[in-house]
Amino acid sequence: MKIRIINQSKHPLPAYSTNLSAGMDIRANLNEPVLLRPLERKLIPTGLYIELPEGYEAQIRPRSGLAIKHGIGLVNSPGTIDADYRGEICAILVNLSNDDFIVQDGERICQMVVAAHASVTWDEVETLNKTERGVGGFGHTGNN
Repeated sequence: MKIRIINQSKHPLPAYSTNLSAGMDIRANLNEPVLLRPLERKLIPTGLYIELPEGYEAQIRPRSGLAIKHGIGLVNSPGTIDADYRGEICAILVNLSNDDFIVQDGERICQMVVAAHASVTWDEVETLNKTERGVGGFGHTGNN
């Protein structure tokens, strides 16, 4: 699938790290490093703008390496970029560690997965079909 992209950053286009990767690494596009203190969150620009086809979204997800090594995640994970959004892609990074973290220009800060999605129309009814689970909620299926 080809997707139109504008790259106003100083960095290469997002790319898959391996042939079987689902996500493409996205880099920070900064004029100067950004200090992220413990429990602080900041909006980090990427310099990227995309045009997704109808029926698709781009999901912005954390990078596992940043999470395990530094406690860096995304506040809204996954973040959704809708097909009609034309603004800059940014990531809301959060520092969940006890140490300061410095985001550097060009650092791989998140990953993007492009996925198809369905649109629904509601059929308002008085009852729903019964299932074995029924109304069982969190933890209902046990720890087998």
